[in-house]
Amino acid sequence: MAVERELAEIFLPLGLERPLRMVLLGAKGMLARKVLELAPQGIELYGYDLPELNITCRDQVRLCLRQHQPDIILNCAAYTAVDRCEVEEATALAVNGEAVACLAEIAGELDALLVHLSTDYVFDGCALAPYSESDPVAPKSAYGRSKLAGETAIRHSGLQRHLIVRTSWLYGPGGKNFVDTILGLAAERSELRVIDDQLGCPTYTGDLAEALYRLIAVALASEQSSGTSGFGTVHFSGAGECSWYELACAAVLEARSRGQKLAVDRIVPIRTEDYPLPAARPAYSVMSKERYQNWTGCKVPLWQDGLARFLDETGKY
Repeated sequence: MAVERELAEIFLPLGLERPLRMVLLGAKGMLARKVLELAPQGIELYGYDLPELNITCRDQVRLCLRQHQPDIILNCAAYTAVDRCEVEEATALAVNGEAVACLAEIAGELDALLVHLSTDYVFDGCALAPYSESDPVAPKSAYGRSKLAGETAIRHSGLQRHLIVRTSWLYGPGGKNFVDTILGLAAERSELRVIDDQLGCPTYTGDLAEALYRLIAVALASEQSSGTSGFGTVHFSGAGECSWYELACAAVLEARSRGQKLAVDRIVPIRTEDYPLPAARPAYSVMSKERYQNWTGCKVPLWQDGLARFLDETGKY
């Protein structure tokens, strides 16, 4: 409850006369579950997901949002099957691009703050230093192109009251993710082969959910002071960087330190070309969190700390 109390306090300076109404789309997803769990006082939250609401059904979404008249629309809904996007790009664009354009339009009509989740896949992965929000985008996969289409739709809509929050390598309870997959395999196999030439920032859903509430509070406070620094694109992911191989090693080490019996006795680093997949992954997708830290005044948790808290929370390792 400590986190919820801390988050509630960040909304106090706004002097709210009533709770802020927030509609959460994609409410059954891995990140959204943490958003629901950590919802502080001062937020009146309504969550929707399939089958009751299809984000690609324009009339259905408009009816839902008009009914609630939200102050905030938080879009966690997305088509995230990265490899499947290569053969289902039209579907990915419908969910990640066209539906987002509709949300921006409706948010403008309702004067709501639109908070949209995006991804490191909008970058080509050729950088040699952490990506800033203003760096050129050049997605190499259908998934990345579809997510960029959503970002572009929001910016071209003319909606000033928006936040596009890019994140990466997300994991947490209640959804398929790399950490769970690795530990499941480690319990069954003596050897694991894991890619070591892709670098990024693992992000625990609990850390990202907390960051979203902080960013919302900053945006609304900025608006009250006639500022605009709390709107636009911002990066949030775990602090530091590692490869998938390093994350796998850390996950196994943390699980064993909690008494988990694992069969694995060897983790072998391999190259991307040794494990070909339909969709191209960025070789380097580390993102700068300087803007987030400047806006919120908060440090970004280390990815290693997020991993430890995830394993403590699940209790199954």
